[in-house]
Amino acid sequence: MKHSLLTAACSAAFLLTGCNGASNATQSGDDAAAQAQPADGKPFVATEVATFDEPWAMTFLPDGRLLVTEKEGKLKLLDTASKRVGEISGVPEVDYGGQGGFGDVVLHPKFASNGLVYLSYAEKGDGDTRGGAVARGKLTLDKNGGGALSGVKVIWRQVPKVSGRGHYGHRIAFDKDGKLWISSSERQKFDPAQDMKSNLGKIVRLNDDGSVPADNPFADQGGVAAQVWSLGHRNALGLAFDAQGRLWEHEMGPKGGDELNLIERGSNYGYPIVSNGDHYDGRDIPDHDTRPEFNAPEVFWNPVISPAGFIIYSGDLFPDWKGDGFIGGLSSQALIRIEFDGVKAREAARYDMGKRIREVEQGPDGAIWLLEDEGGARLLKLTPPAPAKT
Repeated sequence: MKHSLLTAACSAAFLLTGCNGASNATQSGDDAAAQAQPADGKPFVATEVATFDEPWAMTFLPDGRLLVTEKEGKLKLLDTASKRVGEISGVPEVDYGGQGGFGDVVLHPKFASNGLVYLSYAEKGDGDTRGGAVARGKLTLDKNGGGALSGVKVIWRQVPKVSGRGHYGHRIAFDKDGKLWISSSERQKFDPAQDMKSNLGKIVRLNDDGSVPADNPFADQGGVAAQVWSLGHRNALGLAFDAQGRLWEHEMGPKGGDELNLIERGSNYGYPIVSNGDHYDGRDIPDHDTRPEFNAPEVFWNPVISPAGFIIYSGDLFPDWKGDGFIGGLSSQALIRIEFDGVKAREAARYDMGKRIREVEQGPDGAIWLLEDEGGARLLKLTPPAPAKT
């Protein structure tokens, strides 16, 4: 029986400040409390900008427009000033259903000169199989508020394709050196997370064209093992680099035990051998502390938050939050703020949003943008409240 890390009152109320689910955290006041607070007590104002149908991810173009993926297979283009929504053609065909469909959208670090956009999605295989894939193509915008992708090519696939439509992961991030990182979840198959003949349940590091860097930790093993940077992951749905270049990842645990991990070269994070949650059928999974050879999470949540979307804030609009992480919560219907202290982390605050939050992004002006989940999902822009009148 795993112990609960949130008090019942905190879990039920989703307190707006200091509600903490971390095993290594202590409760503290919100560092934004001195700001003028809106009537609901939050240290920001949320403004609805647009709505989308089952959105999954978003990324800003250099001109301030926004690309948004919708799970069923559409890539939308939003002019955030006029609120006009167009569509991008030429996208890959997706296998839509369950947790599958369109996934992440990320720009190449040199997008301004090469126009390359990276997309992840669920791809149909032989028979009743499917798996995650990442493709890239060149984006050309038109004068009518839309555009098209050309030269689309798949540069990575989950191996093997398996049955079911859960746990794709397929979050994408680029580091400061231009390397491509992909979270590859274990597709609800458990054991592949520990199998180096599969890239399921792994964090993958590639060159921008999908080739394998020679300095990857398992490169000498060849095959899909050469792609792997870390293993033993379950359903990894958030990747973000901090200002020092460290990669942080969050993933959904089984029945309990959602995790925030610092990703280290060649490290094994233990799933399904260890977890701070249990199997859904009631079978116990040993806790991380029973197997110290596996890398334990920096923060874990039980009850869960169901994390989705992740940024580490670097803007100036919320100066007190620079360097903090923000995680969207699905079942928790919240925005969770993480404070980092070097390689340590803790939940600092939880803001009740009243809806499942699928995606978090930082805007060009430092605003924080959220996408709700499912049909009729709102795109929200978070900005500081007006200063208090003296």
